[in-house]
Amino acid sequence: MQRLPGVGPKTAQRLALHILKRPEAEIEALAQALIDAKKQVGLCRECFHLSSEAVCEICRNPKRDNKIICVVADSRDVIALEKTREYKGKYHVLGGVISPIEGIGPEQLNIQPLVRRVSQRNPEEVILAISQSVEGETTTLYIGQLLKPFTKVTRIAFGLPVGGDLEYADEVTLARALEGRRELD
Repeated sequence: MQRLPGVGPKTAQRLALHILKRPEAEIEALAQALIDAKKQVGLCRECFHLSSEAVCEICRNPKRDNKIICVVADSRDVIALEKTREYKGKYHVLGGVISPIEGIGPEQLNIQPLVRRVSQRNPEEVILAISQSVEGETTTLYIGQLLKPFTKVTRIAFGLPVGGDLEYADEVTLARALEGRRELD
């Protein structure tokens, strides 16, 4: 249990003890659900988001805007953006970020399929929605340079969370908040 992300020793112990107390049929159902999910869920051949079909629901949806592609590091980012109900375009999931320390270079990510997709489909805009870590910045700059010859490349604004106090924000966050400012409606 401790191998699961975000699960520390105490939580792992609580989960294990809880599972041991459950009826055997319930545990078998849980185990089978995990096995079925692993067998049935793969990656969309268009955008590389998790999908139980060859092409995911978002890519198949004719109401989604084909002229905008939002590039994210992984499927968790797609899920987070979809919760906002604001973005109406398509996605492209990289499968991580460039991290030489971890041995992850551009060739391990879904960057070449993105370049092919953009060069063939000519979207009006590609939005880079990648975190502001050192690795995220490296990935953003690398992809931006590859895509600029084909289309307009933008990145999401970063700044202060709602309810956040300026005095507690770091300098980079404050600088990005100032850069991403916009005119009042």
